Amino acid sequence: MKNVLLLASCALLLFSCKNQAQPQKSETNMSTPLVAKETIYQFKVEDLSGNSFDFASLKGKKIMIVNTASKCGLTPQYKDLEAVYKEYKDKGLVIVGFPANNFASQEPGTNEEIATFCQMNYGVTFPMMDKVSVKGDDMAAIYQFLTQKAKNGLQDSSVEWNFQKYLVNEKGELEKVISPKTLVTDPEVLNWIKA
Repeated sequence: MKNVLLLASCALLLFSCKNQAQPQKSETNMSTPLVAKETIYQFKVEDLSGNSFDFASLKGKKIMIVNTASKCGLTPQYKDLEAVYKEYKDKGLVIVGFPANNFASQEPGTNEEIATFCQMNYGVTFPMMDKVSVKGDDMAAIYQFLTQKAKNGLQDSSVEWNFQKYLVNEKGELEKVISPKTLVTDPEVLNWIKA
């Protein structure tokens, strides 16, 4: 009887040791590919002169993207945008303007007319891109990135009006959305630039 008890105890001990938790292999659903978060660096656009502008050339810089208009009550923001650009461009900031005619037809001009207006009235030297749509079915791909959380990883947003600002960090990731009426000289914006 002792032998049977001893044998049963050994079998029980062996069985319990065999079923102890062992490191399990990580299960990955191979049917669902990992989606890399998009960055601003994937975009190539044209500037007002028709030249290619590759956002990949801005790696390591902070980028402020602004939809602009020449006939808007907020148009005087060009002055502060240019001043901030001049002050911080050598410290890693690039401001990129995208003229858009989505709000009350306040940017009706051609690219040439827009370039002349910006230069003559505000001395704009920051990069100005080809006129695009910033909302609706014909929204430019770069604005789809800026306004859709599924693409930018931060938040969904709508372009509210002319001169909305999208702040992109040095890694090409959307970091903040600033309303059109908030000036580029606002402490929130300047603190982001300086950080």
